[in-house]
Amino acid sequence: MDFFQNIHKTLLESRKPTVKRELSKQIDWKQPLIAVKGFRGVGKTTFLLDYIRENFKDDNSVLYINLNNFYFTKRRISSFADEFAKRGGKLLVLDQIQKYPDWSSELRWCADEIPDLKIVFSSSPVLRITEGNPDLQGIAQIYHLAGLSFREYLNNQTGNHFGYYSLEEILENHVEIAREIVAKVKPLAWFHEYLKSGYFPYFIDDPNFYINRLLMHVNLALEIDVPYINQIELKYLPKLRKLLHIIALETPFTPNVSKLAAAVETSRATVMNYLNYLKNAKLIHLLYTNGDEDPAKKPAKVYMHNTNLLYAIAPSNTDNINLRQTFFYNQLDYICEVKSSPEADFLVKNKYHFTIGGRKIEPADGMYAASDVIEIGEGNKIPLWLFGFLY
Repeated sequence: MDFFQNIHKTLLESRKPTVKRELSKQIDWKQPLIAVKGFRGVGKTTFLLDYIRENFKDDNSVLYINLNNFYFTKRRISSFADEFAKRGGKLLVLDQIQKYPDWSSELRWCADEIPDLKIVFSSSPVLRITEGNPDLQGIAQIYHLAGLSFREYLNNQTGNHFGYYSLEEILENHVEIAREIVAKVKPLAWFHEYLKSGYFPYFIDDPNFYINRLLMHVNLALEIDVPYINQIELKYLPKLRKLLHIIALETPFTPNVSKLAAAVETSRATVMNYLNYLKNAKLIHLLYTNGDEDPAKKPAKVYMHNTNLLYAIAPSNTDNINLRQTFFYNQLDYICEVKSSPEADFLVKNKYHFTIGGRKIEPADGMYAASDVIEIGEGNKIPLWLFGFLY
């Protein structure tokens, strides 16, 4: 126990520059069991350590543990948590819970037998925490840590402290909001760099190797997270990688499952499974017409999950149309439901139709246009960059 407490203190003292994440304000930290899911490199560990540092810096009743430690190959989480609670522990933070076998039953035991101990744990986005898992249904509160919004990136790069807005606030007051922001900073001066290398926070300390680091995390997700959790044999990994590369080269597109199956040399059913594995891993987005994300149904379109992935995997497919639509979908999907629109590019919240384009685009009657390369919009024509202020 003392060994882990020393590691805990060392981590809190070795502070590196970080990005303040708004998710911290949205989590109900009073809940007994909290899950924070997120893609590799998105900043889950930093997020958890920042929360402890800001609220419990010198509090011995709080302990951070990384389950990568080999100690937990022979020590059960439940036994460790029980000892920690008996020593006065109140909050146990477990990083990378997917590394531990039987994690769900162990956490359920802790919730039932140690009610005074709160547990916060992080995991891969692929991990099914409550879906089909009776141990934690109705018990674990799940939150998703996304990559940085354009607002968070802009604040970090310029030293500003812009707040976020609801979609309705932007739709109704976008002219006034944009004017206030533009009076302090030129958002378009930073927008392209964000699309290329601003979604993941490691641009802060490793900007020259950003793409290499992102590719490393993509490969780790494909080689470890997706196969392990979905029980895919490693011999099929090349097919999964090939499918992701095809998607990156062709996105956004309406998938022809038969052609994809032929290209990857597998069955249609396997391609559909792979598409959903990649979606759950936060590598791609699947856009549906009715919003019903049935794994057996073919999506209307396929997009990469964020624009940084486009630059890393298929830099030849980073035309303006692709970047604009991928950015819009990525920022909106984190806060609300996005569907395919029969009249425009996207249908948001089942009532707002959006067309995405350049400065010359004009919205049709009753619809909205997200327009690139403009600082301030008018009417239903809204600057595309402003949709990066939703979280």
